Amino acid sequence: MAQSITDIAILQKYISGVMERAEHHAGKVNEIALALAGAIIWKKDNDPIEVFTREGNMANAIWVKFGGERYAFSYNHEEQTIEIKKKSMQGSVLHSFSNSSQISEIIEAFNNL
Repeated sequence: MAQSITDIAILQKYISGVMERAEHHAGKVNEIALALAGAIIWKKDNDPIEVFTREGNMANAIWVKFGGERYAFSYNHEEQTIEIKKKSMQGSVLHSFSNSSQISEIIEAFNNL
């Protein structure tokens, strides 16, 4: 199930949760996650961000529209990266980011979505 993020308070709660989980369980994306959050806010359409929820709690998967197209962002536990996929969580990986990624890579990826 998904929850729409329609105001800054919900977005802030979601980002805080992601940062806390990344700090404890995903140290290879704890820094880049914040840069990706900023890029999402920068480039997203006016549609709400949708967050995957499990048992009423927001999880580490979201859907965002850019240029009318829906993209999924999720954490890949095996690769320890955050991935962008087109349309769904099962889509092909368009981009993959970790703390070793450069900010310029994020800018380029988001400019091409």
